[in-house]
Amino acid sequence: MFAPLRERNYRLWAAADLVSVSGTWMQVLALNWLILTATGSATAMGAVIMLQSLPVLLLGSWGGALADRLPARPLLITFQALRALLALALVLPSLLPAGFTSGNWLIYGVALASGVIGSFEGPVLGRFGSALVPKDVLASALALGSVLGSAGRIGGMALGGVLIGITGPSALFLINAVSYLGVILALVAMRLGDMRTLASAPAGQGGVLAGFRYLLGQPVILIILALSFVLGSLGRNYQVSMAAMVSGPLGGSSGSYGLLSTVFAVGAVAGGLLLAGSGRSTLRVLLGAGFLMSALQFCSGLAPNLLGFAALILPIAAGAVIFDTVVSTRIQLDTREEMRGRVLATVGIVSSLSGIVGAPAIGWLCDSMGPRGALLLAGAVTTAAAVAGGVALVRLKRRSLSLAFLLGRPAEQPA
Repeated sequence: MFAPLRERNYRLWAAADLVSVSGTWMQVLALNWLILTATGSATAMGAVIMLQSLPVLLLGSWGGALADRLPARPLLITFQALRALLALALVLPSLLPAGFTSGNWLIYGVALASGVIGSFEGPVLGRFGSALVPKDVLASALALGSVLGSAGRIGGMALGGVLIGITGPSALFLINAVSYLGVILALVAMRLGDMRTLASAPAGQGGVLAGFRYLLGQPVILIILALSFVLGSLGRNYQVSMAAMVSGPLGGSSGSYGLLSTVFAVGAVAGGLLLAGSGRSTLRVLLGAGFLMSALQFCSGLAPNLLGFAALILPIAAGAVIFDTVVSTRIQLDTREEMRGRVLATVGIVSSLSGIVGAPAIGWLCDSMGPRGALLLAGAVTTAAAVAGGVALVRLKRRSLSLAFLLGRPAEQPA
């Protein structure tokens, strides 16, 4: 489970990432609170989220092409410095008096700039992370990263919830800015000689169209991306479905919603630890996790009370983290190094698109069919998708083995 921590560079990165993720979620909490208290509009908060997600759809492919051509560390240092400046920029509107509307433009601008940075940063981070550890422990490193991300989210939200009532939101923005400096120091302190050298895209093959052509020739990756979109759209927008169930058929309170959110976070950490301990990020694990969380989502629509619903949320969260981590691992292991940034960018685009499409879809289903009906329908669709994806992958594997036999080539080991 902890084999990646034997690498000095990974230890530096893991510690810095934990601090930075905590600071990021403190800023998310502070920004949401600032917008809601200043404008009283949930629509304004939704606009901020949209501005952060939209650039990934428009610019993600170019971010992947850039990641495949240029060295990662200088780019990451630049991105972290820009994010620190954006966090500092948020201090100004947070200090304005109650007539805050004049500062809205700055918040929207920061959200848009953050989304643009994320479009380029995501693929670079993926390539950089895979260079920190030997290839045989990459799966455990990615799973451990998921655990640290979940822990940072829990810690950041908890500490931010305490501090915001004492210091106000401006202090949380300052803390987040300082956390990015920690990441920069960790990047500077890393030993380049201990890092794996990944192949870069050669001249003439580093463009966006070359990445799309490569992706179209990878049927296994395309099936994984399709599964990720369907399960992400209808099976992963738990914040919407949990809130609808609590306020509707389960008859809970805001405290009940907080309890379910905590249970979900605990399940996410447990899933990451389980995968890191096993080190098995295979297609079988991916399909098993996808089927499990989809079937349990269907069952959650039948939960008789809050306790029963919470008992199902825990393994659903664990399965979701396992599924996402295995997707990332297979993308990194099963694609050519010089194409990896562009394929990872496509994963980011699919993830953003599933959130943009899925959240309104789940909300509409909850309003139209009731929360239980929405969970039953979405669970049935995602379960069928997981089964169909498994059948398609089995057929591809058999076809690959048959072709290898006819050509007299060694057969691939089963995944």
